Amino acid sequence: MKKSFKIAFRVLFYLYLIAVAVLCFGSFNSLPEVSKTILGIPTDKVVHFCMFFPFPILAFLAYDKFTGNRKKVIIFAIVTFLVGCVLAAGTELGQAYLTKNRSGEPLDFLADFLALLAGSVIATLIDLRQLNR
Repeated sequence: MKKSFKIAFRVLFYLYLIAVAVLCFGSFNSLPEVSKTILGIPTDKVVHFCMFFPFPILAFLAYDKFTGNRKKVIIFAIVTFLVGCVLAAGTELGQAYLTKNRSGEPLDFLADFLALLAGSVIATLIDLRQLNR
């Protein structure tokens, strides 16, 4: 990948991390009410899934130089998934213990976990497919 794309993806990755921090710790009391569920799933959980799904994909785009063979692809995917889980757990713990207007919930972490897992699988499959070319 060209160096200019690599720089752009890294900038995008760090802007994404800032956006996640704002969404997790910001106060949004003045927003209009939204539906409590989307297809029977609590809206809050859908938002958490959407918020953490891009993490492994953006990490792969920003740092794919670490994935030169199958073993490195798998290691990179596992490490990225685990770092994402630490980030997700940190946001939930931060909401629970560092804010007054937010609460950390185990089901929010579960939504984050599932999003990270899905994103990691997709990024890994894309990377493995590129290796086979």
